[in-house]
Amino acid sequence: MTTIPSPELIASFTDIVGPGHALTGPAETAPYLVESRGLYRGTTPLVLRPGSVDEISRILELASRTQTAIVPQGGNTGHVAGQIPREGKSDVVLSLERMNRIRDIDPVGNVIVADAGCILADIQKAADDVDRLFPLSLGSEGSARIGGNLSTNAGGTAVLAYGNMRQFCLGLEVVLPTGEVWDGLRRLKKDNTGYDLRDLFIGAEGTLGVITGAVLKLFPKPRGHQVAFAGLASVEDALALFDRASSLCGPALTGFELMPRLGIEFTTRHIPGVRDPMETSHPWYALIDISTSDAAESAERMVQSLLEAGIAEGLVENAVIAQSEAQRKALWHMRESMSPAQKPEGGSIKHDVSVPVSSIPAFMAEADAAVMTAIPDARVCAFGHMGDGNIHYNISQPVDADRGAFLARWREVNAIVHAIVLKYNGSISAEHGIGQLKRDELAAIRSPIEIELMRRIKHAFDPAGIMNPDKVLRQE
Repeated sequence: MTTIPSPELIASFTDIVGPGHALTGPAETAPYLVESRGLYRGTTPLVLRPGSVDEISRILELASRTQTAIVPQGGNTGHVAGQIPREGKSDVVLSLERMNRIRDIDPVGNVIVADAGCILADIQKAADDVDRLFPLSLGSEGSARIGGNLSTNAGGTAVLAYGNMRQFCLGLEVVLPTGEVWDGLRRLKKDNTGYDLRDLFIGAEGTLGVITGAVLKLFPKPRGHQVAFAGLASVEDALALFDRASSLCGPALTGFELMPRLGIEFTTRHIPGVRDPMETSHPWYALIDISTSDAAESAERMVQSLLEAGIAEGLVENAVIAQSEAQRKALWHMRESMSPAQKPEGGSIKHDVSVPVSSIPAFMAEADAAVMTAIPDARVCAFGHMGDGNIHYNISQPVDADRGAFLARWREVNAIVHAIVLKYNGSISAEHGIGQLKRDELAAIRSPIEIELMRRIKHAFDPAGIMNPDKVLRQE
């Protein structure tokens, strides 16, 4: 049971980071208390902005001793409110934004060692500066921080070729709830010495400790890179084209994104500079990204062969191939803008789900029918990473509908869509985590023994129950 910090305790926390890095005023703390979609707003008496591992250690030791709830926060870009303090409680926010130092980069060993507060785009640039690639790419990469990426096991657009954040991490540094520091910053690809503690913290959403540093893998930069945009008649054709691309391109296929016509209309209507690359419209589109380790011409040949085969087999109705790096970026920008482009259209009920790739067409058809039965004029804008089965199944409100009334049906619509996801042996959280939004659903769909094992792990690491309470698991 956590306690309300007294003025004396707030002063003790403030002494650790210094008055300039302890925020208490409403205007100062406001940016840390609401997530980007505005679904969750929390309360806090204090936001702490430590600048070192030692300061974080002292904060957590004091918090554990006084039973003060701590909510770690990176870039505050999460979509399930895992980084937001609870409403009506006195959780102290621990921001990692000052922990933003790149500690070392080793291009020969293909690793970078960084503070957890480093912004993802800065990691990408540091890798690029030494002719290496850090492949995690997200729409929020300009503000998302590495610690949050690790804590949610972020995926992004390159999972098909490179994997999730878990696959990028070799080692971690973590401050435990007791204030103890675990230095697991190992750079080894092979290390079978006991339990893999690293994997417990990745995806734990700050409920077991605070990630303060990481050793991340880098990769050789591709020498050939090409992006194509194909117009398709159906999701079934998209799946068949993906199968053809997988066979033809193998590991060179780094992205295969599915987009509906409605999504293209939203982005061209609301995102400055985005234009439809085709003169004719199509029900569905695929964004295909191919990267090769040899000359640029090989990526070009692969794209040409794939599209020619797709057209010959009746899978592709029309296609364009980027003719420059600017055009490649423009096509990806259109895809990455699909989520923010929904905001001007009113309320949007969102789902971050995954199903087996071969089940995507059946899932989409069944979910569409069920949603339209519940809300006949709703506008389904389902898009995402078809290559790894992750679909952002988002539903925009009917035109001219009441936004509040529509969003009030969030849980009802979630239940409809998630039931179909589970029918196809899928996941209700593909890459955004559980947080507060899906906590109770997790308890309902996982077996009692799984939930019990999670609780045992939580208690073993955090016996005082101070770390991000009521996230992932309901506080007992």
